[in-house]
Amino acid sequence: MARFILRRILWMLLVLFAISFITFGLMRAIPGGPFTGEKRLPAETLAALNAKYHLDQPLYIQYLTFIRDIVIPRVTTGEQSNYLDHEYLINISLPLGDRATLRWMNFGPTYSTIGRTVSDIFRENLPISMQLGFLAFFLSVVSGIPLGIISALRRNTLVDYAAMGVAVLGVSVPVIILAPVLQYLFGVQLKWLPISGWGKLQQVILPAFALGVANSALVARLTRASLLQVLSQDYIRTARAKGLPERRVVVGHALKNGLIPIVTVLGPTLAYLLCGTFIVETIFGIPGMGKFFVTSVTGRDYQVIMGTVLLLATFLVIANAVVDIVYIMLDPRIRQE
Repeated sequence: MARFILRRILWMLLVLFAISFITFGLMRAIPGGPFTGEKRLPAETLAALNAKYHLDQPLYIQYLTFIRDIVIPRVTTGEQSNYLDHEYLINISLPLGDRATLRWMNFGPTYSTIGRTVSDIFRENLPISMQLGFLAFFLSVVSGIPLGIISALRRNTLVDYAAMGVAVLGVSVPVIILAPVLQYLFGVQLKWLPISGWGKLQQVILPAFALGVANSALVARLTRASLLQVLSQDYIRTARAKGLPERRVVVGHALKNGLIPIVTVLGPTLAYLLCGTFIVETIFGIPGMGKFFVTSVTGRDYQVIMGTVLLLATFLVIANAVVDIVYIMLDPRIRQE
């Protein structure tokens, strides 16, 4: 297992390097720049801004500098240590005297806000998106898997039709429609819950539900299809012929093997939810990471684009690695080699 995990880590690093290289190339291949928008700047001002942010250097130097600032940690001391707090994502105090600090992952400044860095965005906005994502993911799992199991065990009955009808409705209604409907019903008409904001428990319920409904419907349909396929296998009929309780047959034999395709979907789904969703965060006024995935592209904010893409890629490769490990735990026939 240790060898397998080490190999996965090496592949993760290679994938992240490839993604960073491709993203940097595509980003710079588009004509224009972060300071060449609708508002025309004088040539002298534009040259000064490019020099300040080192955009006038050759592209390969800019790329290598970006990778160096992320990968290579730095130890600072004294007054300089306090000044660099907001530039690095990870700051660890060292017991070396003179306020020594180990710093790691400097994604650079954001061009849209003076004095703010990409690390500031991650520290302030990423935890909010992760909280919302975890809640929506938890809702989709605890509601989708039981709904799919009940539907599979009651196949072609009224319970099955009702459960799959709810699942189809959840998949069919996009979140851009569902979120305003929830705001109108529970916030405007019934006045049970606030329609926007973040920080209180009441403000979490509606966005988490709106974000989790579509995923729970997908999980329910996938669980039903996977479990039905497993329940038709010979070893399930053999287990029932031996007189095993139905609960043990379903939970101990069928569901364990049926979880493999479900885990495949849940891994990337969790990664996407943790990084923020633009639509839900915009509708409910949540200060998460979602808006930065969109505004950074439209505003040509190079550092934010690279940071957010690498953030999502990191979550995805970690989720896929965890999924591969769970595969081995669920099915011993899947070997590390």
